[in-house]
Amino acid sequence: MARVYYRFRQNTKKVETKGNMHSCFPNKSDQQGWAGDGCTPYTADRVPGKVPVSKASISHNVRTGMLEQVSQATVSLACTVTPDPGTARQLRDPLHQYQLVWLGLNFYLFIDTFQWYEDDNAYIYTRIMLGSTLAWARASATCLNFNCMLILLPVCRNLISFLRGASIYCGGALRRQLDKNITFHKMVAYGIALNATIHIVAHSINIERYHSSQSKEAGGLRNKLSGLGKSPNESYLNPIRTYETNTTGQVLTTIAGITGVVITVALILIMTSSTELIRRSCYEVFWYTHHLFVVFFTGLIIHGMGQFVRGQTPQSLLLHNVTYCKDHYWEWENATQCPLPQFSGNTPVAWKWVLSPMVLYICERIVRFWRFRQEVIITKVVTHSSGVLELHMKKHGFKMGAGQYIFLQCPSVSQLEWHPFTLTSAPEEDYFSVHVRVVGDWTAALFKAFGAEEKAFKELWMLPRLAVDGPYGSATTDIFHYGISVCIAAGIGVTPFASILKSIWYKCCNPNTVLALQKVYFYWICRDPSAFEWFADLLFHLETKLAEKWKNDFLSYHIFLTGWDESQATHIALHCDDKMDVITGLRQKTCYGRPNWDNEFKQLAENHPSNSIGVFFCGPKALSKILQKTCNSYSSVDPRGVQFHYNKESF
Repeated sequence: MARVYYRFRQNTKKVETKGNMHSCFPNKSDQQGWAGDGCTPYTADRVPGKVPVSKASISHNVRTGMLEQVSQATVSLACTVTPDPGTARQLRDPLHQYQLVWLGLNFYLFIDTFQWYEDDNAYIYTRIMLGSTLAWARASATCLNFNCMLILLPVCRNLISFLRGASIYCGGALRRQLDKNITFHKMVAYGIALNATIHIVAHSINIERYHSSQSKEAGGLRNKLSGLGKSPNESYLNPIRTYETNTTGQVLTTIAGITGVVITVALILIMTSSTELIRRSCYEVFWYTHHLFVVFFTGLIIHGMGQFVRGQTPQSLLLHNVTYCKDHYWEWENATQCPLPQFSGNTPVAWKWVLSPMVLYICERIVRFWRFRQEVIITKVVTHSSGVLELHMKKHGFKMGAGQYIFLQCPSVSQLEWHPFTLTSAPEEDYFSVHVRVVGDWTAALFKAFGAEEKAFKELWMLPRLAVDGPYGSATTDIFHYGISVCIAAGIGVTPFASILKSIWYKCCNPNTVLALQKVYFYWICRDPSAFEWFADLLFHLETKLAEKWKNDFLSYHIFLTGWDESQATHIALHCDDKMDVITGLRQKTCYGRPNWDNEFKQLAENHPSNSIGVFFCGPKALSKILQKTCNSYSSVDPRGVQFHYNKESF
């Protein structure tokens, strides 16, 4: 029995109800629903294009007690290897196109800056001391500033949502790119790490060359340049003032050195805590260390004020003939055309790169804080025996779309942490809901705060306060923009499609609704048969409603069970001829094993030879890569042919 609390404006009452197991989609995706390798056999019953399960073989195994062979018998077919997509088809992916643009801009900025510091007369004397590492340090710094300008934009959720809404008029390619904002954020982070490494290595070499320029073996010109700055009317070029100077100690007393160390440490902590292992096992560590970006950006802005790299001033270039004087340094101060050269550091420019993104991000945080202050009314709480907490909420002015997600915060659990959850309710309902599964410290604390572990009921006014940020758009919201949509969920990734299918059900009930969507194919691959219970009710109602509207062909769903035990195999064999599926109770029989995506997409391409088909997936990365390759492989080279547009749910 699940415990349910209802909250009304005037009164509160407790209700006992039989609950189904619900799934959640917090910040960590479920990887147990798929362990595919792209070449997995399957069998299915009463599904076109698939081979049915042999009842005789199952019955024989049950009678002879060889139950261990049942699961092998049901998945003993050969598979077809998914062909690798061509390069041209891969490049049609908008993400690849934007990656090329980003890489092109980085290469352009690096080469342009490198050539500038290699050729500019103002740095002739600096190059004599440092060589080409000067250009390497400055070119990587320019690319570092460029990527720091970009890094905050993909995580401005409200900005992305605004652009996503505006891009409805610009086609689906831009929306698909916006859905990959976290992927782009990671890509830019790798660019920052690479350029920071080049910058650190180059300046480490520069410090040693500055130091060696103070030695007697350095030569006359380098010694002459290193000696400048001892008199009041002279400006220095070499920051290492004597050969006996401890370079490490000297650097760590400068603004550039101190901020450089702070930036490097912050970047290392941010990058190492962002690995998938840390995010999944210790999400709180990832969340807190990621906020070191404040330290990183502060240090970045101050770093250039140290003016570690110095060049000849424009006034000095007019008076000091560098071409002649660099070969006649002994004539300096004596010859009219060779006065002592004057040097100055570069004007800090990092703030110019990052100012606008930082202002946008500050505005983003102000909007989030305003939403945090808004009241959230909890109208219903359901505790399921499967370790899932179902929350129904209301909030003034809250308007959602099917497939969207929100961020939840519980101040009594953590004052800072926000976690994403897919909305499981439909826009047509007068509330919004999420299902929270215990998968980490934060969700476990939330579960405990709502009294899910207690036997006694907890009055709603005693429940902790929740804050909601959102809703935000996601890839699945584009399902209704296609004439044909294919929805694929693996394991717990079925959650966003619950909202989609509920919305379809409501739209079918409304005779005034005109849908551009004409056909939906739904695939769910799941390991645990008990997970079918909660979703089967939704499919049953949708199946019934479509039959009443004479739209039996509107939804084609295929449920694949990838794990079962001996008792379940016996039960399946005994009820093989039943009209209703023994697992789900639906008319469509459950398939046992994993789908052969090569056959599935081939059949889709044959059924819809000249359509643009939206493919929407939520689940682990291993299957995502397979599906993306398959979409590219079966998309026609001819633009007039079938086109599969792949969309992946990202958080």
